[in-house]
Amino acid sequence: MNTNPLLDETWQIKDEMAREAGYDLHQLCENTRKWAAAHGHSGPVIRNAEELRQLADAKEQNRSAAALSLNDLPTGGN
Repeated sequence: MNTNPLLDETWQIKDEMAREAGYDLHQLCENTRKWAAAHGHSGPVIRNAEELRQLADAKEQNRSAAALSLNDLPTGGN
């Protein structure tokens, strides 16, 4: 049987979090809220697919602009 390392890690983390909460769903939620409060969100908030498309387009434009600016640099040849 083929295993997926990402799924394996996800299940392992889920098991660790459940164990830490004593397998109590309410405690798990409380632990999650405390963690979220201690580790603020630093990225953009995406509310729908259109906002995700806009963010992806903006990042692609930034990448394209950076690639063009790199091409303007001297090649350092002979």
